[in-house]
Amino acid sequence: MTIENVLPTNIQAARTWGAGGERYDQVSRGIADAIEHAVGALDPQPGERVLDIATGTGWAARSIAARGAAVTGIDLGPGVIEAAKQLSNGAGIDFRVGDAEALDFPDHHFDAVISTFGVMFARDPEAVASELARVVKPGGRISLANWAVGGSVHEMFKLIRSYKPAEENPAPSPFEWGKTSRVIELLGEHFELEFEVGTSFFRPESGDKAWATFSVGFGPVVSLLGALSADKAEALKNDFISFHEEHRQGAGIVMRRPYVITKARRVLESRRAS
Repeated sequence: MTIENVLPTNIQAARTWGAGGERYDQVSRGIADAIEHAVGALDPQPGERVLDIATGTGWAARSIAARGAAVTGIDLGPGVIEAAKQLSNGAGIDFRVGDAEALDFPDHHFDAVISTFGVMFARDPEAVASELARVVKPGGRISLANWAVGGSVHEMFKLIRSYKPAEENPAPSPFEWGKTSRVIELLGEHFELEFEVGTSFFRPESGDKAWATFSVGFGPVVSLLGALSADKAEALKNDFISFHEEHRQGAGIVMRRPYVITKARRVLESRRAS
């Protein structure tokens, strides 16, 4: 299987992240507070050309378009891109399949670039950093929302990963993007960097409700369920529900999910040490 504009090394990731389709929008709804933080940090202006990388079903892209910017949204997954086109409801956003490691745009094409919990999952962080520096204009801005190390999302991914078979060539931990030292390594040569921290609050009524959202809408879980035996799938469901129930407070669940916002401005010249 090939997917246009996606590197061969990322075809499996494209299948995974596209698996939730339109139902992924409910996952985005659960992190809407953090997405809006990232959009505010970007501060898109009317008429600016903005790229949303790993747009999913387009939650951030729709918010930016509502501010008057001309938005392009890309994602590896054809399933979520098709959903984003439908959900944008004539907002004029250019949604297309695309790969953060090999962006199909000219140099200095965008005034600003955003990614909300997206580029952190790329297999080649150095390639992503290079592409970010290439496509944004000198003086242009980027805003990245990345999950922090050690938070509840990190723990949730550990749970999911415990059910996956060992990989021969695993991708680096996405949570490295939640470390300011790592982001400085990746982006510091070409960007002036600032960091903000925040906490997203996920409030499902129950662990069962959380499972109902993630089991059909979150690509990594949807894909994993398709590969597990019935017994293993049931065990994952029970563990996932229990994990969320551990955060119950009174009548509901409150998941505190810390994240880091990287605010960056493209410098005119490289700052590589001599």
